[in-house]
Formats: sequence, C-alpha cells, structure tokens
Amino acid sequence: MFVKVCGLSTPESVREAVEAGADAVGFVLTASPRAVSPSQVARLKADIPDGVVAVGVFRHEPVADAVTIARAAGLEWIQLHGDLTPEDVTTVHDAGMKLIRAVTMAATADAFADWGEELLLIDAAVPGSGETWDYGSMVDVTELQDRKWLLAGGLDPDNVSQAAAASGAWGVDVSSGVEVSRGVKDLAKIRAFVQAAKG
Repeated sequence: MFVKVCGLSTPESVREAVEAGADAVGFVLTASPRAVSPSQVARLKADIPDGVVAVGVFRHEPVADAVTIARAAGLEWIQLHGDLTPEDVTTVHDAGMKLIRAVTMAATADAFADWGEELLLIDAAVPGSGETWDYGSMVDVTELQDRKWLLAGGLDPDNVSQAAAASGAWGVDVSSGVEVSRGVKDLAKIRAFVQAAKG
C-alpha cells in the first residue's frame, strides 16, 4: 500500500512520516491552515531521503503558476485540485514534472478517466474537511480498474485499512486524520496511520 502523508510543515512531522515508512509527503503551497512557503519546503526537503516522493499541493491556481511555485520549492511532483483539463496535464509534463490529479468522489465519470497523470487522487466531496464517505462506492468505477489511484478524505489510523480494502485503492493519502488540531500534526498518529495502512 502506497502511503502519502500531506500537509506537513515541520521537520519533526517530516521525519516521523519518513521514518514510519511513508512513500510520499505533501506540502500545501496554496491558501490553507497548512500552508507553507516554497523556501520552507526547500528546507524541509533536506529530511526527505531518495525514494520518498515530495509533492507540492495546489488548489485553483493556474497550472503555470503552480509549476513555477513548485519549481521554486525544488519539487518535481505537484498535486492539483480544482477544475482541470487534459491540457493541464500536458502543461505539467511539458514542464518536466509529474502530476497527482485530484478529483472528488462526486465528480462525473469522465473525470475519473486516465488523462495521462501519474496518479489520480479521489477525495471527499469537500476536500480537506476530514469527512468520511462511502469508500466502497469506488470499487465498481470501471475507469479505475487496473489503475494506480489514491484514496483520500476522512481517513485516520482506525479506518484506513478497512477503507482501502473496501475501495480497491492502490494507495492512501491523509492530512486531517493525523492532526491534533487543524494544521497541527500529531506525530504518534502519523506513525499509527502509516503502520495501519501498510499492515
């Protein structure tokens, strides 16, 4: 199970995620209680070993702006939320970057189609809300068969294993489910989440 821990903002939280075995870590570079600056990300990246993917997360920015900001942070991967087109995927790839394209579980079927992104992420109807949803509803979505995709939204150490199994997801992504308060990560919960997901 591929595990991404998102919304990290301190050296301690990055180290905890990496040491627990996370495959990817996310840095929010858009308006959010979890937002960090490109210069902060550049510093935090020092604690990320080769083999762990560092991702810049954006919502509603023009794709060209997201690419510029991610490049300033020294990132090769970006995660885009919002209304996107296949042309946006091409823009990211033309910039030499890799893409996690985020959609909500309420999106129309064509949004689940393979547009050439490296990973698709399927989130709750209100991304970042921490609300659980019917994870099992994804198991019959034909566009997801034999695809690498991440499940997100409302996951925590207690439900991640069951949610991943019910949905058929290749990987999982967590943010609010490992926080003690909005934007403040709980190190023990990070470790418990990664272990539960990989267990």
